[in-house]
Amino acid sequence: MTALFQSWGLTYGWAWFASTIVGILVIALPLMLAVAMIIYADRKIWAAMALRRGPNVVGPWGLLQSFADGLKVFLQETIIPSAANKGLFLIAPIITFTVALIVWAVIPFAPGVVLADINIGLLYILAASSIGVYGVIIAGWASNSKYPFYSALRAAAQMVSYEVSIGFVLVTVVLWTGSFNMSAIVEGQRAHIFGFINGYGFNPLLFPMAVVFFISALAETARAPFDLTEAESELVAGYQTEYSSMSFALYWLGEYANVILMCGLNAILFWGGWLPPVDWAPLYMVPGIIWFFAKLMVFFFLFSWVKATVPRYRYDQLMRLGWKIFLPLSLFWIALVSGWLMLTRYGV
Repeated sequence: MTALFQSWGLTYGWAWFASTIVGILVIALPLMLAVAMIIYADRKIWAAMALRRGPNVVGPWGLLQSFADGLKVFLQETIIPSAANKGLFLIAPIITFTVALIVWAVIPFAPGVVLADINIGLLYILAASSIGVYGVIIAGWASNSKYPFYSALRAAAQMVSYEVSIGFVLVTVVLWTGSFNMSAIVEGQRAHIFGFINGYGFNPLLFPMAVVFFISALAETARAPFDLTEAESELVAGYQTEYSSMSFALYWLGEYANVILMCGLNAILFWGGWLPPVDWAPLYMVPGIIWFFAKLMVFFFLFSWVKATVPRYRYDQLMRLGWKIFLPLSLFWIALVSGWLMLTRYGV
């Protein structure tokens, strides 16, 4: 695209800048639309599993319900508690929403279809997603209210706990691929099993890590059964209790953008990304971006399925799962995978 803008008479610097802005908009604008529709899909899936109708009034089949909700929130008054730290109170949701967007810069949708195909893409994702904790902590503290503060502490502990296990799970993928580049990780899964099955998830050594990553992603995004950050009985609405209007909406948009991101990472890291499930020539006639979004939607359905059917954990159960089960398991699996690779790939 830079070459296209150069052909229009722009210098290389301005052409690169213009192409980067266009690339950002091409990702960010559809993502915002996807968040709106994914909320609708979420509510429809819950309704179907509870034998209800779900949104079905606003627009055909209720498709415009998310946009009506967004308009309602946009027109509401932004209320800032008198004892709150106004600056930090307003910055917190912006941090959460911004972090949820910037991570998409390194997500490859298809071969070559990525905004920044950097060699440390996986490290970038870990670094950027960890900043999201600050949005939660600042919101709880700046509100100057005991319920949001209590929830922010629990949310921060939860997010940090499961980021540790996610980090160790990703080490096994990096060991097997030999690269932090997201596109290289996808290409490393081509014909990975039996010479014709694409995906690390089909590898008996990596499948347990795929399960751990999926469960940890639920906890990282505060989805049921790990939605302790907004447990209604004791926290009212969690760290965003004092928020209203668009500042409240930014938290919801950021949460669902993170959910879509985790679904995409599940597809990329373990299930072949843009590759078809089987390395068979006719399947490659389907564009890679279609395969990627199909896998992303499968994982989103699993996220919604879990939320609709699994009861909420107690907080001590949540912490025990993260620190006493997933952390030792992922550490052991790093040793197992590295030992297997040294034995089979490097002959040591």
